[in-house]
Amino acid sequence: MKRDLYKRLLQWKKDPARQPLLVQGARQVGKTYLLKEFGAQEYRNCCYINFEEMPACKAFFELDLKPHRILRDLGIHLEIKIDPATTLIIFDEIQECPNALTSLKYFCEHAPEYEVAAAGSLLGVKLSGARGFPVGKVHFCHLFPMSFFEFLDAIGKSMLRAMLEQIQILEPIAEPHHQQLLELLKLYFFIGGMPKPVLRYIQTKDLDVVRETQEDILKAYVHDFAKHAPSSLVMKITQIWDSIPVHLGKENKKFVFSAIKKSARARDYEEALQWLLDAELIYKVSLVTTPKLPLMSYGDHEAFKIYLLDVGLLAALCRLPARVIVEGDQLFVEFKGSFTENYVAQALTTIFGCSPYYWTSEREAEVDFLLESDGNIFPLEIKSGSSAKKKSLLVYQEKYHPSVISRSTLMNLKQDGKVCNYPLYFISRFPMMASQKKEK
Repeated sequence: MKRDLYKRLLQWKKDPARQPLLVQGARQVGKTYLLKEFGAQEYRNCCYINFEEMPACKAFFELDLKPHRILRDLGIHLEIKIDPATTLIIFDEIQECPNALTSLKYFCEHAPEYEVAAAGSLLGVKLSGARGFPVGKVHFCHLFPMSFFEFLDAIGKSMLRAMLEQIQILEPIAEPHHQQLLELLKLYFFIGGMPKPVLRYIQTKDLDVVRETQEDILKAYVHDFAKHAPSSLVMKITQIWDSIPVHLGKENKKFVFSAIKKSARARDYEEALQWLLDAELIYKVSLVTTPKLPLMSYGDHEAFKIYLLDVGLLAALCRLPARVIVEGDQLFVEFKGSFTENYVAQALTTIFGCSPYYWTSEREAEVDFLLESDGNIFPLEIKSGSSAKKKSLLVYQEKYHPSVISRSTLMNLKQDGKVCNYPLYFISRFPMMASQKKEK
């Protein structure tokens, strides 16, 4: 399946000042497949080492971290010739071999002729207490679950994607296309962007098979809690994980520790929450008290919302039945619109590489997302249905006078006075389109 990050890998390969590449991302988002496909398509040979499946290879990094000696020994062990002109070297699950992670510094300094790409799950967890990380000696890429646009490619709807990407002005999309995209978005809400469930849907067209695959992923994540987290945190991590549907089912969706259990206090669960963030299994969207640049400086990090890394996994975690796919637009408003908000949080995090913020005004109004881009702040309100109400945006506009205010709904692409409406399936184009509106 095509991934948008492939273009970044090509740019990395062509860069004469190339450093070792480190692809980060949660488990099962497709890092291994992407790198293997890149190696198969762009190189004559590929030297692949998975430190989780091939633990014996760790020994070659224990004597010293001299790249040429390491590659000589790996070549002998794997019975392959590692030619810097034709071979991609892949260190997979690199977090399982800290010395290999440190060695990237020496590949950068002493063996730049070799093209080394590494990948790791739970890297954030491993690095939170690690020493010897090659700061400034690696190039980072981040792989998220497949976006809706990537999903369109995967299921053979690339022409629809191309049409959306070519739009430059805010005028309605042809109604048959609009309705088809809404139906496909419902399908994406159920399947999500994890590659295995998407592949199983392509192979079988059976949503029950998709759900079984999603449940296997969720079980693997829970297994990771027990395997990789400190024993003192496992129960707390599991409690937070299980409470995510409870929080998203509330009207304001704010994360409250007492919802985990009545006696829960923030200081007792903060470390467990950070573990989930470092494992990239959740997104944290913090409150902004005053929408000024930079937003990070005005964030109230004690008031926040938590979303799951993938909307399809959220559907599985909540046991959303497949029948809602055919029940009109019920899916978008189900669970107090949480699937819709999770989808948007996931999409915006993928675009910007970091979580957005949200804003409230003493229970008078709430803007679901604030985004910082090119020195501007863009407010974005999310509506799960086709409602034209925009009270919160108007309150925000009166207080702060933004040049552009935006809303994402089931309605078609259009401009309603000062408010720009983006269909939910078009959200990946929102930041660029909003910037264009500001410039005008």
